[in-house]
Amino acid sequence: MNILSLFPAVPLLMMLGLWLSKSRRQIHAVMVAGSSVLLALAIWLVFHYLGLREAGETAQMLLTDSVMWYAPLHIHYAVGVDGISVAMLLLSAIIVFTGTFASWQMQKDVKAYFLWFCLLSVGVFGFFISVDLFTMFMFYEVALIPMYLLIGVWGSGRKEYSAMKLTLMLMGGSALLLIGILGIYFGSGATTMNVQEIAALHNIPVQLQRIWFPLVFVGFGVLGALFPFHTWSPDGHASAPTAVSMLHAGVLMKLGGYGCFRVAMYLLPDAAHELSWIFIILTTISVVYGAFSACVQTDLKYINAYSSVSHCGLVLFAILMMNTTASTGAILQMLSHGLMTALFFALIGMIYGRTHTRDVRQLSGLMKVMPFLAVGYVIAGLANLGLPGLSGFVAEMTIFNGAFMNDDTFHRVVTIIACTSIVITAVYILRVVGKILYGTCENPEHLKLSDATWDERFAVICLVVAIAGMGLAPLWVSDMIRGSVSELIAHILS
Repeated sequence: MNILSLFPAVPLLMMLGLWLSKSRRQIHAVMVAGSSVLLALAIWLVFHYLGLREAGETAQMLLTDSVMWYAPLHIHYAVGVDGISVAMLLLSAIIVFTGTFASWQMQKDVKAYFLWFCLLSVGVFGFFISVDLFTMFMFYEVALIPMYLLIGVWGSGRKEYSAMKLTLMLMGGSALLLIGILGIYFGSGATTMNVQEIAALHNIPVQLQRIWFPLVFVGFGVLGALFPFHTWSPDGHASAPTAVSMLHAGVLMKLGGYGCFRVAMYLLPDAAHELSWIFIILTTISVVYGAFSACVQTDLKYINAYSSVSHCGLVLFAILMMNTTASTGAILQMLSHGLMTALFFALIGMIYGRTHTRDVRQLSGLMKVMPFLAVGYVIAGLANLGLPGLSGFVAEMTIFNGAFMNDDTFHRVVTIIACTSIVITAVYILRVVGKILYGTCENPEHLKLSDATWDERFAVICLVVAIAGMGLAPLWVSDMIRGSVSELIAHILS
């Protein structure tokens, strides 16, 4: 059995363990054991991958394996990883691990909640290890389906509306994506759906690429909150339970950026060159519009949700710049945003669980009441606005530096416009931090509240360490992904 297959297999075994569990204690034991195994696997894979690179291994995909699944359409269960995949697997494992502890206090139908949570994890891990287009699409769908129930049953607020809106919009994107994938397969004349083999043929006619590229890019872009298809995201984030928001914003939205880069840009490079300007305009709008929208929100989750629209827009914006520096920044941004938005949603859930409100206007002076959670929120905010020493600075500076390398007027103008999001982000982050954390606690009931419990502290500390580690020592991450990014960009530009 290929080691990569353990990533989707472990959550499946966790589902079996949960089904057999008879008590809350056993459910927690299964989740902690399984998520710890996933994290250990991801850390081992990082060191193993770096060791292979240092040994001179230059294959774009490592640890590959392929088994025929459906012969009439040449569908294989084909897996493999490069530096980008390894980074995404590590991010996913961290979020699943910390999300387990963030859900420790879950009371409503705990077994069913974690069963759907694990199925969501199966889809995420399977997607990142797949190199067969249809297998990738299948895991993509597996990752989307549990979101409806996780939000509709365990969510809050307008949860039914949000769950239905999210499902319909993402399924609409999936329909476009399926058409695009089949178009790529039949248009390439390939005898396989393997991404690497289709790319090596490089023979899809430009006329067909012009048709399939928008379908695939928009199909994945819907999940990446591409404007104007982003409207499901704020409602979905606001209604989702804490750990689901963490996994949703921290990992699930990264499937969009990853798919745009790995499939749309890589397999349809000629159309990417011709049509990129359209999507650059849309992603620039996403970046600025998301930041401005966050400024006018009063609900903590909506603030972070619109912030995610802005930051995920930066990922797609960087990918469309089609150079190694900007694309490296895009992957760093996926990692950075995944960690800091998971921390944000975890803290917002913990604050809401105590105060029973997410309205900024009803919160104040929390630093005196719950200092641990307040300090964690400050760190998340500083990472979000790009403070040097934290992950956000490394990612955003790499993106803007790479984008400005394109020396034509159009690219430089949109880069300058996108850069304004840095200032706008600072405005809403500092406003919220100042309002809810400092000053006098105006609600007497809030003075009786407790600070974080041990499980909450553990989840927060793990995410803070990851954010600071990436910000203070970013070279090992950028070195791991740069070679893979360079190979993809070289193919796109060839």
